[in-house]
Amino acid sequence: MIFNVTGMLLDALVLSIVDIKDTYGYEITQNVRKAVEVSESTLYPVLRRLQKDMCLDVYDMEYQGRNRRYYKITSKGKSQLSLYLEEWKIYKVNIDNVFSGGIKSE
Repeated sequence: MIFNVTGMLLDALVLSIVDIKDTYGYEITQNVRKAVEVSESTLYPVLRRLQKDMCLDVYDMEYQGRNRRYYKITSKGKSQLSLYLEEWKIYKVNIDNVFSGGIKSE
């Protein structure tokens, strides 16, 4: 993708994925990659920041004899996701308007 991906957009993507179900880092990375190109090394700091900001909780669960760290959205995370979704709707309409010639000079 040729467009830059901001930290807030990554936050929004991660929160929307974890809002669907508790999940682990690799699965989050694979889902984010369906929308934007991102490496695991980019995504794990996002997960830690969201945890530090109390938007995500973490817990470990055994999987095939090893512990796997799962991420769960918090009520603060849900509120932040709602804000991101509202802002995205406005942003998308504005960008679509420019691309379709909907903004005219006066």
